Amino acid sequence: MIREVVIIGSGPAGYTAALYSSRAQLDPLVFAGSLSGGQLMLTTDVENYPGFPEGVMGPDLMEYFRKQAERFGAEIVFEDVVEVDFSSQPYRVKSTSQEVEAKTVIISTGASAKLLGLEAESRLMGHGVSTCATCDGFFFRGQEIAIVGGGDSAMEEAIFLTRFADKVTVIHRRDTLRASKIMQQKAFDNPKIEFMWDSAITEVLEKDDKVSGVEVENLKSNEKSTLELTGLFVAIGHIPNTHLFEGKLDLHENGYIKTHDAVKTSVEGIFACGDVQDFTYRQAITAAGSGCMAAMDAERWLETQHS
Repeated sequence: MIREVVIIGSGPAGYTAALYSSRAQLDPLVFAGSLSGGQLMLTTDVENYPGFPEGVMGPDLMEYFRKQAERFGAEIVFEDVVEVDFSSQPYRVKSTSQEVEAKTVIISTGASAKLLGLEAESRLMGHGVSTCATCDGFFFRGQEIAIVGGGDSAMEEAIFLTRFADKVTVIHRRDTLRASKIMQQKAFDNPKIEFMWDSAITEVLEKDDKVSGVEVENLKSNEKSTLELTGLFVAIGHIPNTHLFEGKLDLHENGYIKTHDAVKTSVEGIFACGDVQDFTYRQAITAAGSGCMAAMDAERWLETQHS
């Protein structure tokens, strides 16, 4: 059987695409992945998603998305896709246990935040460690926090975090920033931002299962010090989950899928939505919106093929 729509990936984009395509009676098959739900599965309180005035836990929100898609008939399997063939119709998608043919494919494999690689970092994600200032900054009102990174994104997030925190320490491995001059100046001019140069975090400290500080090593003197804080934001970049599509679709130099007219890729009938093609906004609400677009565009494209 050739499926009308196969969706690779879950999260807000994939599950929204599944919801819209199932309501359009396209009987979508979703390969949600063995680790389904996207980056929201690493988040505790989500307070910026509309419809939840008291906030909602990230994993709970993704469960609501999944159940709503399933209610209208979406078939969801928790398997990873290991190979795709977009060279001819029908397209072929191979997972760890099966291979299916599809008239259209929606890609929503997302992006993964780069981490420092420390053991406590992953364990404390959502408990003081974060990769999204826009998502979590509010929870650190009146506190002292740190951010790791030296690019434009790190400076933007550091400046944003000063709306809430009393003090933001930027920890950077070098003695100069990679950020644009204008972003550097904005950060330097902000009285709430301090800098620790030539420094790297060697350990994330915790108390009562929450971040209590970090151990920092000066890379020139090898001197170690402890910085007491309640939040650590990691802003050293993201890696789009696009290795499956290298050589199959046009990608940007940074690895994200190139799209035109919102969510259309370089191959007819293949659509991409969410963080796998969005390296600007990276929010749950924008990912969900692009999932809606992908499903509607897939439906319209299928109609042109049948006419």
